[in-house]
Amino acid sequence: MAQDVSRFGAVSLDELPDDLRDRIAVIAEKSGFVPNVFLALGHRPAELRAFCDYHDAVMERETGLTKAERELVVVATSGANHCTYCVVAHGAILRIRARDPYLSDRVATNPWSAELSRRERAIVDLALALAVDPGAFTGEDIDAARDAGLTDEEIWDVGAVTALFALSNRMAHLMALRPNEEFHLMGRLPRD
Repeated sequence: MAQDVSRFGAVSLDELPDDLRDRIAVIAEKSGFVPNVFLALGHRPAELRAFCDYHDAVMERETGLTKAERELVVVATSGANHCTYCVVAHGAILRIRARDPYLSDRVATNPWSAELSRRERAIVDLALALAVDPGAFTGEDIDAARDAGLTDEEIWDVGAVTALFALSNRMAHLMALRPNEEFHLMGRLPRD
């Protein structure tokens, strides 16, 4: 079973240090399962702790981009980076947060031409410019986002989310991280 999660195996929830076990238990309680990313990264508790701390600092902020818009960045950049785990896991979260069962599929499969609002298009275009060819990223990319109405705080959010998931995507590729089956239906079917 551990090899099914990651090519480097996985730990069980009870093998994690108390602080991480408690933190992941809250997520498991809310979702109904333990996302594989935590079990796969769990064999290096310090790295898992740092990942969780940075994730929460970037993704759970109360100002700037909405939580749905942050997930939009994750799905768009993860799609561009061909990261199956993040597309599937965060696609589920995007479906729930955006209350749209189709948005994540459109964005994950071709973020460059997905039909989006002007604001969403500006967010996705900025994220893709930074994610796909960061060496070519210029002030013109930021100016385009500003012209579309994004604030500097929101532009920073796009960059921070893009950067965090560049790390996450590459670790998922390294591990051959398998998405939990539960993610596939989340946000597609009404909750009981």
